[in-house]
Amino acid sequence: MLIKYISFLIGVIWSYSLIKTQSIFSKKAGLIFKVFISNVSWLTLITAIYFGYKNFSIKFILIGLVFSIVLVHLGFKFLGKYLASKFTEKQLIMSKTFFEYSLIVWVIYYLFY
Repeated sequence: MLIKYISFLIGVIWSYSLIKTQSIFSKKAGLIFKVFISNVSWLTLITAIYFGYKNFSIKFILIGLVFSIVLVHLGFKFLGKYLASKFTEKQLIMSKTFFEYSLIVWVIYYLFY
C-alpha cells in the first residue's frame, strides 16, 4: 500500500511540475510547450488522481495533492532563488533563451523525423 501511495505522489509531482514549468517559458515556446507537453501532463495528472481514487480514500488523495502542489511550488521558489544568487540576470536570460529555442528545435525535429 505504501508503494502505491508513493507512486501516486510521484505521478502527481511529476505531472504538476511539468504543468508549472509552462509558466516559465515565453509565449512562443510556451505555446509549443502547452500543445505538446502540458496537455499530456494534464492527462497524467488526471490519471494519477484516478489511480489514487481507485486505491485510496478521498482524504489521502487530497493530502497527496496538497503536499505535491506545495512541494512543487516550494521547489520552484527555492530553485529560482538559488539560480538568482549564482548567476547574473544576463546569464539567466541567455540560458532561458537557449532552452526555449532548444525546445522549439526538439519539437520540430520530433514532428518531422
